[in-house]
Amino acid sequence: MKWMRFSHGGVAGFGVVEGDRVRRHEGDLFDRPTPTDTLIALAEVAWLPPCRPGKIVGLWNNFRAAADKNGWSTPAEPLYFLKSPDSATGHRRPIAVPSSYEGRVVYEGELAVVIGRQARDVAIEDAASFIFGYTCANDVTALELLHRDPSFPQWTRAKSFDGFAAFGPVIETDFDPATASLRTLVGGRERQNYALADMFFGPAELVSRLSRDMTFEAGDVIFCGTSLGVLPMKAGTTVDVVIDGIGTLSNVYG
Repeated sequence: MKWMRFSHGGVAGFGVVEGDRVRRHEGDLFDRPTPTDTLIALAEVAWLPPCRPGKIVGLWNNFRAAADKNGWSTPAEPLYFLKSPDSATGHRRPIAVPSSYEGRVVYEGELAVVIGRQARDVAIEDAASFIFGYTCANDVTALELLHRDPSFPQWTRAKSFDGFAAFGPVIETDFDPATASLRTLVGGRERQNYALADMFFGPAELVSRLSRDMTFEAGDVIFCGTSLGVLPMKAGTTVDVVIDGIGTLSNVYG
């Protein structure tokens, strides 16, 4: 099932995509939502992030090809940072150029995991049952902020400007990342194309390991990291993150 959130007539809602329409549901997305008889054309809605995360966790150095090319060592454990929940934006929403930063901003096409229920200290063999589904993500980064102050790496600030956590368009509940690839197109040109199976730590292991450090709640999101092909974006550029089986997340930067 492909779940989405939307705004229609100024009212937010959620539901399941059925062809070129969405069937509105009521209740809680993560707790037995109830379908209604209301079908709305996708052309008539504004897309919202498909869930409202309480926290967004991002992975660094989680792909073998990128580590090999950049000379990074194999991580002994997941290396992660947090992005502000208010940096979340959805499909077809613009990503604004930060007013307080004038340096390079890069795209990072990624797979994202959406948590379906509270997860704390989860065993790896049980971790898949805590995953509600998967979505496309663009982990946008103000590149030159990361190490601008040599005394304090600014991961949170560089990753948390408004719109810097784009994800969507939907949450797909029936998806196998072990057999899928991700492509990122910038201005229509392919810049990333990599197999999701190349992760050091796959989605289930990420849920298990990270849940030892923090408690996840339904709707929290894990950005699984990116691979080769990350480059700066120019204002006015459209970035599409494509995962067959999920869909295409499209955003204009600037």
